[in-house]
Amino acid sequence: MVTALIPASIYDVRISASKAVKNDAISRNGGTVVVTQDRVLSGVALTTSAMLAFAGNSIICRMALQDGAIDAASFSNIRLLSGALALLIILSVQSSVTNLKQGGSWLSAFMLFLYALAFSYAYIDLGAGTGALILFGLVQATMIIAALIGGDRPTGIEILGWLCASAGLTYLVLPGVEAPSAVGTILMAISGIAWGIYSIRGQNESNPLASTASNFLRSVAFIPFVLAVTFKSIHITGSGALLAVLSGAITSGVGYVIWYAALKHMKTIQAALVQLSVPAIAALGGVILLDEALSRRLVLSAGMILGGITIALVRKSSRKKASE
Repeated sequence: MVTALIPASIYDVRISASKAVKNDAISRNGGTVVVTQDRVLSGVALTTSAMLAFAGNSIICRMALQDGAIDAASFSNIRLLSGALALLIILSVQSSVTNLKQGGSWLSAFMLFLYALAFSYAYIDLGAGTGALILFGLVQATMIIAALIGGDRPTGIEILGWLCASAGLTYLVLPGVEAPSAVGTILMAISGIAWGIYSIRGQNESNPLASTASNFLRSVAFIPFVLAVTFKSIHITGSGALLAVLSGAITSGVGYVIWYAALKHMKTIQAALVQLSVPAIAALGGVILLDEALSRRLVLSAGMILGGITIALVRKSSRKKASE
């Protein structure tokens, strides 16, 4: 039953993304732009689903790598392989394999590969709090710099919302922040920059499913180089392999398709901002799934993060409508 549901959900994502592109020039009546409620709800639903997938991926990675169930290289390799296979199966079910030529690129595939590998190794040397600050700090920096270069200028209220969300993230992870190792810091920084670039490039893709599948398939070409260096240190348990497959097929493969679809509804600065919610969602997920304690710090920080994002995005949407 689950197998039957996944292709249908991906099909809905593809249709939603297609409609989002077409609705950029929505009907005008007397010079007034009519913004459909469906478009707004579609953007919110896709973005929320993507953030939940990212948070789920964070929890899975933590369970696999911090418990020593699998080595970092094997986790990344299985993650990319299973993501590619899952998306290829979905395309085959939809008889859309030929659409692979419509999206993706070797640069995006390499960014995906680099992000996944660097992230896995960084997790070994960094605590969760320190890693989150470095990762999302570099994601923010990469995407915001690209947005500014592209001519996007945030307003004062948007900056206020970003500062509020950033302060919430810092408050959330502060107890776990420690002096980071140089290697771990560099790896997590590379991971953040690579993910930022991968996200930016997704805004130009017209077919989220085909482009994501193409990127995953291309990323598999880099795996032999990793195996050549790490084959002597391979360590895989049954639970570790299962977690890697779950991460690759569902929270990464399907999750990144949804993310590429969600990007059609956002500008680059918005796309950077919403990702600050991931550590808070992951922490809440830990409370529900891993029986971790629900602290006052988590509740307050989650409120600050989500509140800041809401302030910035609502203001951004209002400003866009007014200007049109």
